[in-house]
Amino acid sequence: MEIIDIPLEQRADPDDLRKFLAACRDAADTDECDKIASISLAVKHIDPLAVLDSIYEGTAHHFYMENRHRDWAVAGAEAVVAGSWNGDGRFRSARQFAGELTENVIAIGDMNLPLSGPLFFAGFSFTDSAAADEPFPAGLVFVPQWQVARVEGRYVAVANALIRPGMDVDPVAARIWSAHEKFLSFSYDTPPKAPVYHILGEQEVGGEGAFAANVQAGLERIRSGAYQKIVLSRAVDLVFDNSCQPLKILNRLRQDYNRCNCFSLQNEHGASFIGATPERLIAVRDGRFATEAIAGSVGRDPDAGLDARLARELLSSEKDLREHRHVVESILRRLAEVGIEVTVDQSPDLLVLPNVQHLRTPIGGLMPEGVHILDLAESLHPTPAVGGTPREPALEDIQRMEPFRRGLFAGLTGWFDTRGNGEFAVGIRSALTQGHQARLYAGAGIVEGSVPELELRETSIKMEALLRTIRGAAG
Repeated sequence: MEIIDIPLEQRADPDDLRKFLAACRDAADTDECDKIASISLAVKHIDPLAVLDSIYEGTAHHFYMENRHRDWAVAGAEAVVAGSWNGDGRFRSARQFAGELTENVIAIGDMNLPLSGPLFFAGFSFTDSAAADEPFPAGLVFVPQWQVARVEGRYVAVANALIRPGMDVDPVAARIWSAHEKFLSFSYDTPPKAPVYHILGEQEVGGEGAFAANVQAGLERIRSGAYQKIVLSRAVDLVFDNSCQPLKILNRLRQDYNRCNCFSLQNEHGASFIGATPERLIAVRDGRFATEAIAGSVGRDPDAGLDARLARELLSSEKDLREHRHVVESILRRLAEVGIEVTVDQSPDLLVLPNVQHLRTPIGGLMPEGVHILDLAESLHPTPAVGGTPREPALEDIQRMEPFRRGLFAGLTGWFDTRGNGEFAVGIRSALTQGHQARLYAGAGIVEGSVPELELRETSIKMEALLRTIRGAAG
């Protein structure tokens, strides 16, 4: 990547922009290959979700992720270039794809700004393969035409353009300059009006009783020695009287679940995968990585005393602690496979959310030389928190037992940049929306001692949070 480190807000000029793009075109001519021109600009206060909502299209790629507790958000839309893959080499193919693009990036602006330069937005399904009729491939990476971000009170707008050999750059310059003017003085005076819609029907995928029967079958397999843990999930289909508005739902999610990563990934056909997940698979920043084990759950109670009692019972639950240890040990083992040795606290703490509380063990350390965030994602995914232990027999039974393909549910959604930073969240507490329909997902970890009725109740608690949000957003 070639970087021209000039703070553009000090000398923004449409003629200079056109000259920069023309220079990128000349470089494309010389190298006989496409270039990506990337322009980063510091801006005043801007809300990435409001910007995305203001230009929302149902037929364009978009990505959004926010964690209010950690004070960052990023949005992007309209793919400049995209790649998709199926098969067990999807993470390696995505890394190669991004690496080749990075070599042909010409970036201008202050690259010290947070989330400056082109970002790669990505989604990886739960399994290595996706059927032809599924809305998302097993692996998807795209660079957006524009992106906006907020990180700890600093704001940046980035325009990316694909520059081909011999192309006329004037229309590109006009488009980018128009966006530049808009981002400098973005107005919230006339927010877009979302359509009013109502839920007409709810239906359990596979029929009532299917999940409890699968839990019982999973327990029998555990007792036979096939595995120590399996995570089984259920899905509910909703039908609306109008087109579902995913960003309206997302706005409520980010308000209600500010400790979660709230996200939306949309394909070019209008299918959106949205959710508010408490589980961060991996984050890399300035040469350090962070991940966490989250497994073992209990509900909340509005009474302070009863709520504290639930927390204490969770922290001392032999069944939940055993489930949690499976996840911790698996993460440490997989990190060791890529040359990372870390130590962790023996006792988990609590991650407390509005509707549920989890056992949580944070894990972090230094990134080894030459290891990419996608390498860690490939090694860690899927964790026992969404798959099982041992992994392979559990995954085989998940695909055999569950009456639906998970797709991006329990897969990965996230971003990474050209400098090795990035973040991927595990797509739980989520829904797939398209047109007048939505499919909600929830799962539970099954170990020896699990009770089918209690596991069904746990999934209902998890699903009710998103269902309540959708009902509220429907108005």
